[in-house]
Amino acid sequence: MQPEVVLLNVKSVVKGDFSLQKMQMVPVPEQAYGNFFEGDCYIVLYTTLNSTGQMDIHYWIGNTSSQDEQGAAAIYVTQMDEFLGGKPIQHREVQGCESPKFQSYFKSGMVYKKGGVESGFRHVDTNVYNILRLLHIKGMKNITATEVNVSWNSFNKGDIFLLDMGKVIIQWNGPESNRREKLKAVLLANDIRDRERGGRAQIAVVEGGCEGDSPELMKIMETVLGKREGPLKEAIPDDRPDLYQTSNIRLYQVSDASGSLVVQEVATQPLTQDLLHSSDCYIVDQGGVSISVWKGKDASPEERRSALSRAVGFIKAKNYPSSTHVEVMCEGGESAMFKQLFKTWKEKGQTRGLGSTYSVGKTAKVDQIKFDVMQLHACPELAAQERMVDDASGEVQVWRIENLELQEVPQNTHGQFYGGDCYLVLYTYMKSNKQQYILYMWLGRHATQDEITACAYQAVNVDNKYNGAPVQVRVTMGKEPRHFLAIFKGKLIIYEGGTGRAGVVNPDPGVRLFQVRGEQEWNTKATEVPARASSLNSNDVFLLKTEQMCYLWYGKGCSGDEREMGKAMADLLSKQDKQTVMESQEPAEFWVALGGKAPYASNKRLQQEKPLHQPRLFECSNQTGRFLMTEIDEFTQEDLDEDDVMLLDTWDEIFLWIGRSANDYETNEAHTSAVEYLNTHPAGRDPGTPIITVKQGFEPPTFTGWFNAWDPHKWSNGYSYEEMKNKLGAVASISNITIVSNFLCCFHEYLSDADFELLLGSSRTDFNRLPKWRQNHLKKEAGLF
Repeated sequence: MQPEVVLLNVKSVVKGDFSLQKMQMVPVPEQAYGNFFEGDCYIVLYTTLNSTGQMDIHYWIGNTSSQDEQGAAAIYVTQMDEFLGGKPIQHREVQGCESPKFQSYFKSGMVYKKGGVESGFRHVDTNVYNILRLLHIKGMKNITATEVNVSWNSFNKGDIFLLDMGKVIIQWNGPESNRREKLKAVLLANDIRDRERGGRAQIAVVEGGCEGDSPELMKIMETVLGKREGPLKEAIPDDRPDLYQTSNIRLYQVSDASGSLVVQEVATQPLTQDLLHSSDCYIVDQGGVSISVWKGKDASPEERRSALSRAVGFIKAKNYPSSTHVEVMCEGGESAMFKQLFKTWKEKGQTRGLGSTYSVGKTAKVDQIKFDVMQLHACPELAAQERMVDDASGEVQVWRIENLELQEVPQNTHGQFYGGDCYLVLYTYMKSNKQQYILYMWLGRHATQDEITACAYQAVNVDNKYNGAPVQVRVTMGKEPRHFLAIFKGKLIIYEGGTGRAGVVNPDPGVRLFQVRGEQEWNTKATEVPARASSLNSNDVFLLKTEQMCYLWYGKGCSGDEREMGKAMADLLSKQDKQTVMESQEPAEFWVALGGKAPYASNKRLQQEKPLHQPRLFECSNQTGRFLMTEIDEFTQEDLDEDDVMLLDTWDEIFLWIGRSANDYETNEAHTSAVEYLNTHPAGRDPGTPIITVKQGFEPPTFTGWFNAWDPHKWSNGYSYEEMKNKLGAVASISNITIVSNFLCCFHEYLSDADFELLLGSSRTDFNRLPKWRQNHLKKEAGLF
């Protein structure tokens, strides 16, 4: 959501932005939000305007701010936190290394200004034009603009620079900069023009690789910067932590039980919530990239009050960079990012999560949600949470990989999957009178590597046949998503091994045991498990198939609906006589078939908690020359970049969104990175989590539902960099006359007194006494006409 910044008052705090002058907080005017003086410290208070009302307090440290200012900022943050009842999450931000969350508040970018308020500078003076500065633009999603020396020595080949001269702003694009960076820089230039110059400044663009195409604009730049001597500097690479670094998690306990504060390591990843005790404070170290401090509700006042300073001391003791990000939170007010570091997380009063997780051999039990499938398209957020694009009434085609080619599976055997095979399942449904497609790639646990590779290859062929429209879902055996279950309408049977190929006789084990899960047609499947007593579970229905009989075993915890689905599945699996067996009333033949009695999961019914995790969005790009995954905080549809691949992590599923202009390298590398992302996740994520490929323009509601106010026509109305540049075209063409003449006529106003006299041969005072015709004559001789 877009942040709305207002002032702080003693009764109701919403969100504010304050600068520290003379150790006092001074409100920053709204039109100056996003502008930061390097010599100052700032406090930003952000409140989410929804039912959660989550608060975040950030204190920002300028590179040249004093230790006194930094200390005062930390004290004010602690005081504000206490005043607000410990509810806000505190963040320490350092110039140039801000967190994605902090950067997301300033959609047009952040501008670093030299000096500070104390030095006489003002944050923003609207409609003031006697300005001369050079801004160095860095970043792709969230950009920063740093004031640098107005000199060619500040330029390099890979970045973008704005030469801001008040009424004229020239954007110079490095030869190695990319379209996304150029677009962001244009948007920042527009923001400066509209917010600071009342819309009266003119903007023009120079492509650094084609400077000869803009001779008049280069004349302006050379007038200000002088002639460029020597080649431009090489591009400066973006420094990003790698996945291993951010997955290296350690938990430290901070306690004063002994009379003095002690920091002691207690665990490494994967972390569990029960490691945190309310009587203490803890530090979670994420590979030195980020430090999180958790304050237990029963910790001593001294422990809680000193949490922030202890985190800073911890950074120094570990020799981590001073720019390391710090966040501090109280028990019960944890950030979404903090919860992501734990394998499980239960909210206070939570009885279940957004779905259900089952584990063979455990007595976990989750009540199924019953919802109206007709609401799915009308309510995409429900479709996203339930992972259902429709009511599963569309058309289904199934192919098996045979001899590395596709072999269509007869309709009467749809739903029967063998662990020794790989399958493609194409699902077709209608949305807004238009056909939509989902292509599932089901990979058997015992399939060969050649078959798995062939399955991926054939998926590309099917995808091409439908012009790239299908959403591709990679399904690992046993990890079938809810919609996959639904399309087979209660007839999904998964055999542990073997093959469904015609003419191939699978070995007959004699006895087979199937676990049946589900209460309705759209959520039921039967999975083959080892035929032994230890596989049983008191909360489920099991089918024991022998040569003479098919037993329906009902655990004490199963419901009537589950029993009905078990009966239907038994009719599919076996034409033999059926015998119902209630738990604890098994005949001797039943145990003989299973090899004898053995302990199994039969304790009191439990409910498995499903952690509530907020979705996370990452940009996957090699536009900087290296493949990087960059997280985007507070994401919206606007953050989906047509030039890149985006990774959306909803915990139950991983979506890879392919932008229309993404290159092949990004597309291929993104899938590899998604697998690595799961394998290195600090919470010990399931590597079998479905990875779903979605192409721009073909997004299903299970994807769009995670975005607020999804606009299906956005990309037809949005502007690319070329379009934004063309919008400036009328201005840029006039600039050859208007901008140049306007600028050169008043350029002498920007000069120092010494440079003024050197250029015009007269002091500023003497020049101003001359008649107008004489002034113009001197400017003409100096080449300013």
